[in-house]
Amino acid sequence: MNHMTAQCGLRGASADDNEFDVTTPQSITQIPGICAAHYTNAEAGTGCTVIICPEGATGAVDVRGGAPATRETDLLKPEETVQVLHAVVLSGGSAYGLESMCGVANQLEKHGIGLPVPGGVVPIVSGACIFDLACGEFDVRPTREDGAAATEKALRNATWADTQDVIQTHDSESLQCGNVGVGTGATVGKLAGKNLAMKGGFGENIQQAGTLICGAVSAVNACGDIIDPETHARIAGVRNASDPSQLASSTDMLCAMQAQMPLDTKRDEATGDGVTGGAAATPNASTSSPKSARTNTTISCIVTNARLNKAQATKVAQMCADAYAHVISPTHTTNDGDTIFVMATNQVDAAVDVVGVLATRALERAIVDGVMQAKSAYGFVAARDL
Repeated sequence: MNHMTAQCGLRGASADDNEFDVTTPQSITQIPGICAAHYTNAEAGTGCTVIICPEGATGAVDVRGGAPATRETDLLKPEETVQVLHAVVLSGGSAYGLESMCGVANQLEKHGIGLPVPGGVVPIVSGACIFDLACGEFDVRPTREDGAAATEKALRNATWADTQDVIQTHDSESLQCGNVGVGTGATVGKLAGKNLAMKGGFGENIQQAGTLICGAVSAVNACGDIIDPETHARIAGVRNASDPSQLASSTDMLCAMQAQMPLDTKRDEATGDGVTGGAAATPNASTSSPKSARTNTTISCIVTNARLNKAQATKVAQMCADAYAHVISPTHTTNDGDTIFVMATNQVDAAVDVVGVLATRALERAIVDGVMQAKSAYGFVAARDL
């Protein structure tokens, strides 16, 4: 059964007014001017998540993975003309999932949300996809209808003023986390193949300093392991072949292989494994090589009420890449499409370094939240069940 949830943040009295309720929000959906929704196809093991700023946010992106599947990332560069971003879509389906973003754009257009141009509007919609095709049903991916449905659900939750300001929300619950939306088919620790990988998921965290709010959402679908930033303990990733209840080290495995993962190999069609024969968690470089290329990615979105220009927002996205390095090992590999978006709603003055530090902290915890909230499914064990 398909399941969609959505919420929209309350709008302050004025976009130029720093007098906001300082109560720490529990979700990005409670940040003024932000709407969000999940589309989940639990049966097929895929989905998408839509984050919308109807008034237009300052957008930015940082792409560090070697195999990204993205839409409209070039226009987010500081030197490019377009200054607003209306939505970020995080989707499953690999490159096929990019279709869902067309549905988001079409639905925003129907509501008059977008960049004004002669004859109408053009919604600026960026996004990225994870590879989840080996998790559930390979030939089922988020479609434009799915993206449109999630968008409509998000927008339906808000009451609009004539100025398009969000003035009321009908639901203040947080976005669900775990096996929902883009996190439905997410997995982690795939260097030794499907049989020793674990369940990833969708995670979220909010950090606040005074009136400055930085929220992060993340679809955790990493090739490597997930490390707790507080204890430095490995909490999810590749399991040990001799004792699957214990975790091995993806970094140690990668070093032992003594070879870069090829980009032109295919997964084992019979088992779905990334390593032929289901290699052990302590592989010998002379007898095995990973075949999980282009099947991993952690994609995230930072949402903040800080007042930023595109150059500053880009710097925040770059700083947030440190969160990946802190909690994913290894990260930014040739097998990952790691991508971080930023949406700034321009309501609170803040130093860019403070925004970057706060957002990095939120993203670290969102990634951990993604694996801790995940439940065992599709043959993948979750951290809570290890």
